[in-house]
Amino acid sequence: MFTCVLILLTFTQGNRAKDVITPYSDAAFATETETVKLSCNYTGSVDSLHWYRQYAGSPQFLILDYSGYVTHANPPVSGISISHRKEDNSVDLIISSAAVSDSALYYCALQPTVTGNTQHTIQEPETLLTKTPKVG
Repeated sequence: MFTCVLILLTFTQGNRAKDVITPYSDAAFATETETVKLSCNYTGSVDSLHWYRQYAGSPQFLILDYSGYVTHANPPVSGISISHRKEDNSVDLIISSAAVSDSALYYCALQPTVTGNTQHTIQEPETLLTKTPKVG
């Protein structure tokens, strides 16, 4: 039996009005052990692309691409990587070997969004998009 993994996305705006990042889709489904790619596209010229995961409570920083330099959470989250495709103005979060524990809200951001950390400060996601998972 396969277990469905539900992954939800939302978006945030950057510092400048023209800098916006949005998900390609609002939900992704996968079975355990599959590789999952979550993608966001952005407008404007950006240097900083962040990915976060949120269960209940505060978001958790996962990974950052800053001008080609990748920074992982400390400690790093196993199985997480980032791919910045500048020619397409898009950024992907890649989750290798998905597990039920990966079911969460994920969001991409153009600026830091986690409170209490000098490198990251919280902004509430502007939209929360959800879909009911299919069972079967």
